[in-house]
Amino acid sequence: MNNLTLICAPVMAETVEQMVIQMRKAKDYGADLVEIRLDHLNVFNPAHDVSFIIKSSPLPTLFTYRPKWEGGQYEGDERKRLDVLRLAMEQGADYVDIELQVAEEFNNSIAGKKPEDCKIIVSSHNYQFTPDIEDLGNLVVKIQSTGADIVKIATTAVDVTDVARMFQITANSQVPVIGLVMGERGLISRILCPKFGGYLTFGTMEPGKVSAPGQPTIKDLVDLYNFRHIRPDTKVFGIIGKPVGHSKSPILYNQCFKSDGFNGVYVPFLVDDVQNFFATYSSPDFAGFSCTIPHKEAALQCSDEVDPVAKSIGAVNCIIKRPNDGKLMGYNTDYTGAITAIENSLTGTNFTEVKGSSPLAGKLFVVIGAGGAGKALAYGAKEKGARVVIANRTYERARELGDIVGGDAISLHDLESFCPEDNMILANTTSIGMHPKVDETPVPKHVLKHYSLVFDAVYTPKMTRLLKEAEQEGAIIVNGLEMFIGQAYEQYERFTGLPAPKEQFRKILGEQ
Repeated sequence: MNNLTLICAPVMAETVEQMVIQMRKAKDYGADLVEIRLDHLNVFNPAHDVSFIIKSSPLPTLFTYRPKWEGGQYEGDERKRLDVLRLAMEQGADYVDIELQVAEEFNNSIAGKKPEDCKIIVSSHNYQFTPDIEDLGNLVVKIQSTGADIVKIATTAVDVTDVARMFQITANSQVPVIGLVMGERGLISRILCPKFGGYLTFGTMEPGKVSAPGQPTIKDLVDLYNFRHIRPDTKVFGIIGKPVGHSKSPILYNQCFKSDGFNGVYVPFLVDDVQNFFATYSSPDFAGFSCTIPHKEAALQCSDEVDPVAKSIGAVNCIIKRPNDGKLMGYNTDYTGAITAIENSLTGTNFTEVKGSSPLAGKLFVVIGAGGAGKALAYGAKEKGARVVIANRTYERARELGDIVGGDAISLHDLESFCPEDNMILANTTSIGMHPKVDETPVPKHVLKHYSLVFDAVYTPKMTRLLKEAEQEGAIIVNGLEMFIGQAYEQYERFTGLPAPKEQFRKILGEQ
């Protein structure tokens, strides 16, 4: 069953003719209504164009004529602007958007004569920050007092936790509220608004062509996040990282949730402070999290209980909120995914371990990076009987991890001349070479001739510069997608209680 939250497509064309084309496109894309941004028109004849737009639209219309002082493009006479919005209302617009600052003036001008079928949205935009909950509540009351049919508040996310206050407002309001938080840290406000009672969200037709910062596309809302099926009882999962925009996790988990009929949604959380994040999103609604760079070690500190393996590694990449008491349970699924992929590649088969016979046993295993993924790989390699060396930009951190796992340490710079033997294994666990910095590599090409296998935890792109050069030097290569898939199996099962659809995982990621 679909939720009642609407998807509105902003139409920001420079001519009326282009607007008509875009409105038809919006219907094809799956929007429920269109926002007609009159302030973007270069040539505009209200007496003719307003009624033409309304008659030509295949969807309900929301007319916005946003002035410069509220983030729009209109710089002309205020009375003329309000006259146009009044005209749109009279001609049959389904919604008109009036800024709070002029709502009283607009109401006086219509003297209570409003068509029954038209709803007035009174809006307030804050392009600097998100006020505290008390100020937001007062703002709702102030907007309501203007006689608004729908309250619209758009604020800016300085931190991902700002969105929680907007959720409180939309979930507890007695009147229809459009509550959105702008910017990348506010993206979840646009995806999760059906869960928290939001009246509508905005989705663009083309990536990047947004009417406010952080808007997703209609396609992403509908196809990637299963927006139509998000309900108040939908469980929220997500990836905690900085950055997170590159992650393929939302594609993977949301498609599989849908196939399994599991009532969950998986979203990207751009997080600056992990402790603050968990303290804010403490309700059972937020049920499980993947942790990525740079938060795997901090996530361990935030966990109430930590799996013994994750404790040995010193990092977690998966946190489950226990439903009965809300405690955070920390796990590490990184090492199994990566080590298994490396073993399989060394043997050329799906390696089934016979005790004491791992192909890693006795090998010199060099790990680049001493963060969460580095710790997982070093631990996993040591467990399989490899001799471990940690290489890191900061030697002290390499030494610290070396001491923990019983391995040696060198600086990343010294790795260039490190070749005690041939047929070593190299595992890059840093973000060096990740999109968009695809020309970077952690080691020069000539070093790679000493390695029989090179693994790169980066999976965007699949073929990093490191892997291309390793292949040219004759090494077996293993890309980060293998680690990603392996670690995701266990996470999916912990999130859902269902078996991981392994074939579907590979199919989805193969299409990316």
